[in-house]
Amino acid sequence: MKFSHPLMHNNFTKSDIKSVSKLLGKKNIILTQSNNVKQFEKKWSKWLGVKYSVFVNSGSSANLLTMTILKILYKKNEIILPTLTWVSDVNSVILNNFKPVFIDIDLKNLCMSESEILKKINKKTLAVFVTHAQGFNALSTNLLKHLKRKKIILIEDVCESHGAMFNKKKLGSFGLISNFSFYYAHHMSTIEGGMICTNNKNIYQLARILRSHGMAREMDDKKQEGKIIKKYFKKNSFGCKINLIETGKNTMTGGRLKRIKKFIGKETFMMTYGDGLSNVNLKKLLKFHKKNKKLVTLTAVRPPARFGALQLKGNLVSCFKEKSKIDENWINGGFFVMEPDFFKFLKNDHTILERKPLESIAKKKQLVAFRHEGFWQCMDTKKDKDALNKILSKRKKF
Repeated sequence: MKFSHPLMHNNFTKSDIKSVSKLLGKKNIILTQSNNVKQFEKKWSKWLGVKYSVFVNSGSSANLLTMTILKILYKKNEIILPTLTWVSDVNSVILNNFKPVFIDIDLKNLCMSESEILKKINKKTLAVFVTHAQGFNALSTNLLKHLKRKKIILIEDVCESHGAMFNKKKLGSFGLISNFSFYYAHHMSTIEGGMICTNNKNIYQLARILRSHGMAREMDDKKQEGKIIKKYFKKNSFGCKINLIETGKNTMTGGRLKRIKKFIGKETFMMTYGDGLSNVNLKKLLKFHKKNKKLVTLTAVRPPARFGALQLKGNLVSCFKEKSKIDENWINGGFFVMEPDFFKFLKNDHTILERKPLESIAKKKQLVAFRHEGFWQCMDTKKDKDALNKILSKRKKF
């Protein structure tokens, strides 16, 4: 007798396909970490009964990032996990330099033997990484109490047990972190996909960062983002000392400059706004500054003209000239060399550098301009961004 029982089949409804087609038909859509992802994360958190969820590309990635977070936050090096689990659970432990401690399963629920878990716990144990296999529950009241008393972290792999319950709570809401998979063969599918869930805000922010390859800007907690960025520059060497200064979001350009005074001392220093791109020769700029012996040297540039030029006689156009940057006035290009005595002209946080300070030293003949005829492009508007991206796509040299 022939018997065939497929392990999975296409469970996408016409409504699912219609929703995807509608999304793909929109203009300028963002297919990753956009509004639909955020809505999914919020709804999933509410359904599961946790505060935070971070959507990733697979359950395997959820496991890997979870172990990476433990590596960042803790030092102990042993993780207890089952012999019957998915390979990414084991790989994530090993790749983060934790020592895997394997526990055989209980045939009643295909999950780790509770008695064996309790035997293996020691001073080096950081976490117990349970797998709720095939919809079965791996937890017990006794195990949860023991882990809490010993201060052992519980991590839950719930990839195969969406919606399974224990003590009237969904699996995945008990551990410090829980991981889900939305692979094609699982209860609910996003074709590929996974979720990291937690009630810990710090872990949530770290998961957001790691999901985006370490970009701190993905955090929605700016204070914590600032701490992480400062810690990174303090910890790593770049061949020079880097100080990150809190200037305050309402501080003006002159006020921001004033706040670095104690780091400058009596040295000549360079300053730029950070929103302009140029091939200005900094060595020549510094040499020019030292030769002229003034308080401040600014880099003067001429941006491309936006419009053609006309000369009129009455109503007649006597001359028409296509736009050219030589028809534009010189402007401040944003690359400066300054002497420490210039700080005397910066009064407080409300001081705008481009007004009274620079205007005052110009009147005192202490401001000179280094003319730069080469490449310069600001990055203030979308048009500026598009122009720079066009240059980058053509791999032009500046």
